[in-house]
Amino acid sequence: MTMLKEKVAIITGGSGGIGIATAKRMTAEGAKVLLVDLDENALKDAVAELGLDKAAYAKADVTDPVQTKAYVAAAVDTFGKLDIVVANAGIEGVVKPISEYPLDMFDKVMAVNVRGVFLGIKYAMPELKKTKGNVVIMSSVAGLGGTPDVSAYITSKHALVGLMRTAALEGARDGVRVNSIHPSPVETRMMRSLEEGFAPGKAAEAKKGFATSIPLQRYAEPDEIADAVVYLTSDQAKFVTGVRLPVDGGMTAD
Repeated sequence: MTMLKEKVAIITGGSGGIGIATAKRMTAEGAKVLLVDLDENALKDAVAELGLDKAAYAKADVTDPVQTKAYVAAAVDTFGKLDIVVANAGIEGVVKPISEYPLDMFDKVMAVNVRGVFLGIKYAMPELKKTKGNVVIMSSVAGLGGTPDVSAYITSKHALVGLMRTAALEGARDGVRVNSIHPSPVETRMMRSLEEGFAPGKAAEAKKGFATSIPLQRYAEPDEIADAVVYLTSDQAKFVTGVRLPVDGGMTAD
């Protein structure tokens, strides 16, 4: 299958579980990818696994406009154009009630999860207009509801919905599509952190509780989220824009 034949994609958070799974699926479908993250060693390992003919990397802080411009330029310089941005970089913050939530951590979560996506779209949009490309924003079921004690994360993921909708309407004027994906808990490092945060020393119990809140009774696998990314970024979704796509095992079913 070559659903993304000759497409060029940037994947932020490229060395994390969803990022790597997405890179594998996209390259298997014919795309070339630039992985963006802060962990250079992990990026090098990922690129070596994917193949130097299919992947490259840029170490960058997504909250920094200079570094964001640089990674967009690196994708174009390396592969000749830009068709897709997968805005996947994100952090979970800490588990604390609002009255105790550290202000510096709140600001950090908002910077990475919201400012980072805004900057990526801002500086990639001129290139995406040339190719009539598209953006997928990685939000969460947390962006569709509320959960106690993770106010920064919840707020950031809700903010991405507003950003997605605005970018979709602006991008439509030039044929650029923008959508968001809203996963349930996924088998990644982030969920290990949140499980421990909600139930220190009893993470396994926390995981069981999270899983039972999902109608399908399990976490998503990273490659199941990657499948949704491939669909939204392919021509099979060429009339899909401004959409919030839950990939959540039924968590948000009405």
